[in-house]
Amino acid sequence: MDLQLEGKTGVVTGASAGIGRAIAKGLAAEGVRLLVVARRQELLTSLADEIEGGGGPRPRTLALDVMEPDAAATIARQASADLGSAGILVNCAGGSRPLPIDAPEERWEEAMTLNFTRVRQLSHALLPAMIETGWGRIINITGKSEPEDLNAAFAAKAGVHAWAKGLSREVGRFGITVNCIPPGRIMSEQIERNYPEAYRQEHAAREIPVGRYGEPEELACLAVFLASPLACYITGAVLPVDGGLRRYSF
Repeated sequence: MDLQLEGKTGVVTGASAGIGRAIAKGLAAEGVRLLVVARRQELLTSLADEIEGGGGPRPRTLALDVMEPDAAATIARQASADLGSAGILVNCAGGSRPLPIDAPEERWEEAMTLNFTRVRQLSHALLPAMIETGWGRIINITGKSEPEDLNAAFAAKAGVHAWAKGLSREVGRFGITVNCIPPGRIMSEQIERNYPEAYRQEHAAREIPVGRYGEPEELACLAVFLASPLACYITGAVLPVDGGLRRYSF
């Protein structure tokens, strides 16, 4: 299937490892020219080398912590300089933030800024160029919003889902779609750090119908499709990639 992505441009945050890296590789394999953003320049450089070595267009790199106050404006300026404009945005930077009830306010502010505010700010910073060209794709890699405990990321991700739905209704007439992908247990540095292999095996056998944790590439294939012109009638959606882990029916 030709995804009609050859020559498109895009930005991927959180691109140095895991899901973000897999999405960047998937988009580049379809001919998308990218600006990839993350904190670790050495991993961004290795990603660029890998993409170029595989025959894709070498992405431009930006080593930046999205928690910097002017991160959204910086990324937007760099995208304009490197790509002309970015028609695709994949918001992948984020992280779990379990907090006790008495957590200080600054920890809540950090969690909400990382997982919601920067996603909104960067999307809004890139939207004018998408509106001008009459085409765009915003894809948010989120997470579940059905908490089993107190985690600031759950609240932030629920906020992203609601914001993205509202935004999709505003920008659809400009040929722009806005969608969210909540990952299930997808292998990453964070998963390996937080869940020992024995636990992963037991948990997958007990709770995940397909019987295993997922790989980043298995989520990336959906993100790449949603970024394509072929996905023009999918917007405002929350589409989990979780091997059947979640039990709710819609």
